[in-house]
Amino acid sequence: MERLSRRKVLALGAAGAAIATTAANAASFGNPDRPAEGAVNANPAGLTDTGPKNPTLANQFPSFESPPPTDVGEMQLFWSSFNNAPKRIQNGGWARQVTKSDFAISDAVSGVNMRLGPGGVREMHWHRAAEWAVMTNGRCRVTVLDAKGRAYVQDVGAGDLWYFPAGFPHSLQGLGPEGCEFVIVFDEGDQSEYGTLLLTDWLAHTPPELLAKNFGMPADAFKSIPLNDLWIFQGREPGPLSADQASVASAGLPEHPFTFRLGASKPIKENASGMLQMADSSTFKVSKTIAAAIETIQPGAVREMHWHPNADEWQYWLQGQGRMTVFDAGPRSQTADFHAGDIGYVKKSQGHIIENTGKSDLKFVAVFKVAEYQEVGLTSWLSHTPPSLVAQHLNMELGDIERIPRDQPGIMPG
Repeated sequence: MERLSRRKVLALGAAGAAIATTAANAASFGNPDRPAEGAVNANPAGLTDTGPKNPTLANQFPSFESPPPTDVGEMQLFWSSFNNAPKRIQNGGWARQVTKSDFAISDAVSGVNMRLGPGGVREMHWHRAAEWAVMTNGRCRVTVLDAKGRAYVQDVGAGDLWYFPAGFPHSLQGLGPEGCEFVIVFDEGDQSEYGTLLLTDWLAHTPPELLAKNFGMPADAFKSIPLNDLWIFQGREPGPLSADQASVASAGLPEHPFTFRLGASKPIKENASGMLQMADSSTFKVSKTIAAAIETIQPGAVREMHWHPNADEWQYWLQGQGRMTVFDAGPRSQTADFHAGDIGYVKKSQGHIIENTGKSDLKFVAVFKVAEYQEVGLTSWLSHTPPSLVAQHLNMELGDIERIPRDQPGIMPG
């Protein structure tokens, strides 16, 4: 038998190590990191959590309590919620908000959840930021004046949008019998609903003699104006929409409507697993700084792996429950659970996938601070790259590569 030289022994050892490494990698699919992460790789005795803890809260976040073993690295928290935001309540309704100061990752936009009772009025005001909103319940009458002095009055219902450019004065009023609830998104992360320019504030802080000169009226006419702002107050329910529209008709109509029926629009993607409805400046022409989608996902289905190359994504979860995993360079990957009333945030170009983990439809609104919606889907990229190249990257059979959907489905079945 030939004696083995030192060189041959080393060569055989290296070959054996390579085989062992390959076997280990094959066995660790779904647990790619070293040291291995996740409960599946842990000593069960080390998984106990004796507290102190809040079981009710912990049960809402199973992916934080026991992350998938594929999660890796540290990421900015991309979960927040209106559910634990304090409400400011007044006679005509209430509001609560989540701004950049509450949710550090959300530097592009801020969000407000507001309710107006029947006849409740969000007083006449304007903002330094543009205001986009989606109605979630009831009916609301909106008024707005554009920069050319043209007036717009319209009623909106669930699934409808409005958009007011920065500086355009407007008002909102809940209509009976339910009043209304909606979510506002400002196109600045630090814009606060409590820091708006209010009609009552301005008049109360202008000398009466100047008010008289400005309006060509006796100063005595302003003797009873409110000395404190109204913000949200209980008003009288308005009359017919047609009467309000007729009362401002002499100003002329703006070039484009300030409202849009997104919930009633034709989906841009639809299959048995769900649908996507979209409004950006190509359809909702007045909305120059905000694009948005309503996304509906069936139980067990997933919003396919994708990213947005031109904007961050701010999400408001309307109904159901789901799990979102966000991927970034590093690698970094983190999973979080979401329920109705929660807010999600994905930075520009970060990959993400959303799964409906509940037993009913999952629906959320995705908002982007951009005029044009853009998306890159992973299935589209892989199915429109030469198959042999993809196969070499993923160590997959060509036949399996050819099975990747080529029609940009958007939502895939469970």
